[in-house]
Amino acid sequence: MSEKPDPNAFLPRRDVLKLGAAAAAGFLTRGLAADAPQQAAKPSSSAPENPRTAGAMPMRNFGRTGFRVGIFSLGGQAAVEQPDNEAVAVPIVEKALDLGVNYIDTSARYGGEARWSEKYIGQVMKRRRSEAFLATKTHDRSRDGSMKLLETSLKLLETDHVDLWQIHNLTSKEQVERMFAPDGAVKAMQEAREQKLVRFLGVTGHADPDCLLEAIRRFPFDTILMALNAADPHHRSFQKALLPTAVEKEMGIVGMKIPARGRILSSWTPPPAGSQPSWTGTATSSGTLTMPEAMRYVLSLPVSTVIVGVDSIAQLEENLRIARSFTPLSAAQLADLSTKAEPVKKQALFFRPWET
Repeated sequence: MSEKPDPNAFLPRRDVLKLGAAAAAGFLTRGLAADAPQQAAKPSSSAPENPRTAGAMPMRNFGRTGFRVGIFSLGGQAAVEQPDNEAVAVPIVEKALDLGVNYIDTSARYGGEARWSEKYIGQVMKRRRSEAFLATKTHDRSRDGSMKLLETSLKLLETDHVDLWQIHNLTSKEQVERMFAPDGAVKAMQEAREQKLVRFLGVTGHADPDCLLEAIRRFPFDTILMALNAADPHHRSFQKALLPTAVEKEMGIVGMKIPARGRILSSWTPPPAGSQPSWTGTATSSGTLTMPEAMRYVLSLPVSTVIVGVDSIAQLEENLRIARSFTPLSAAQLADLSTKAEPVKKQALFFRPWET
């Protein structure tokens, strides 16, 4: 076991102090506060609203968008991207709205070429579109390719617009250059917003904080979706390198990979080595955290919300219970959980490059 880390090593000092002051007051900093609606811009008349959210969990300002988001949101993976899984996936989306979730994240890439995730979510959106801030993504770096993906996304999602359209998983500076080319994806994003096909624009990534930093320095994206969990400080830390800049820019900040597809959790049993996906690496041990610990860690950072994919309604309900009872951790408690996650850092950060 490594030595206990200095809590201040995880964030620049100014952000640790902000976080500590916010925790003492019962909320987080920089316009994310649950009880500071006067700091948020008024949402437009087309903004969605789930009337159950305020009673279901704490809410935070979604950056400068004017939207108030519940601190737990539904990710469009896990059961919601599995082929021919309508009987499980659609009820999960329905139940999420029933329980107060007001933000749903999906992608043109979830569920393979058939795009199962957007299909299942669309079955609910055609009836309940006004209740969810709906986010999807383009994985194409070109203008034309991205516009084609968006056209299909709108059809599958059964809507005439999405609230947030994001660049999916930037991994290199070369991809940043491509998307900012005259015929790049950023051109598509600007056109789509002008045509009112999308309301806000965002960028996402798992692997390299530097390429995301470059992207948000070059364009005023409204939101950022970044991989954050308790193992993050131990390798290519987004928490240290990227999060403070996103806070400074007053972006809507979404955390993902909180349980690392279960690999950070003590309840997870590694499958046989030969059956584990090659892109995740081979894990040989269970994780070290409980799901409440994993979620509380990320929710104690200056994020707007976290997205988690679920395999069942029972998992969905558990995550809502954690969100409902959330209280922020201190900097020392954050450091303790990060130390606890350190032995499984490689499997918990499988989505980041590791030198061999």
